[in-house]
Amino acid sequence: MFLYGCRVCFDRVVVLNCLYLFVLKNMKESRSFIILCILSIIVIVGLVSFAVIQNRSSFRTGALYDGFAQCLADKGVKMYGAYWCSHCANQKKLFGDSWKKMMYVECSLSNKGGQTEECKQAKIEGYPTWEFADGSRIEQEVTLEELSTRTSCPLPSVPTETK
Repeated sequence: MFLYGCRVCFDRVVVLNCLYLFVLKNMKESRSFIILCILSIIVIVGLVSFAVIQNRSSFRTGALYDGFAQCLADKGVKMYGAYWCSHCANQKKLFGDSWKKMMYVECSLSNKGGQTEECKQAKIEGYPTWEFADGSRIEQEVTLEELSTRTSCPLPSVPTETK
């Protein structure tokens, strides 16, 4: 089953490629023709597989959550974090490329040399710290579902992959 593309189109590409090679080769060299045909099919399957894998990975890390991240930003949700914090990195990774839409405050000075003035004034004690428009906070990693529930920002429906 092809998830991305038409099986008939793929079959046509293979057949046309074999016919092209057949025209280029003499009928006398049928063994070479068969080997070239098999190699061509392997190359085509490899290229199609690579394209499918690239498409899936860019889908996962792409702008899937742009609307959700924008909704959170519009509702004043802010995350305080530090560049060296693995929990903060986990939170950013959940959003993929959509993280750029989030309101984020970097609290660490370079070389872990202390905390920024903004974070000191906000009394940030741990990372990540999620702050909501009503002033409430969550001082730990949270799931996208938790953020959605807390803010009423709808999560996009993610199609499941079939194997």
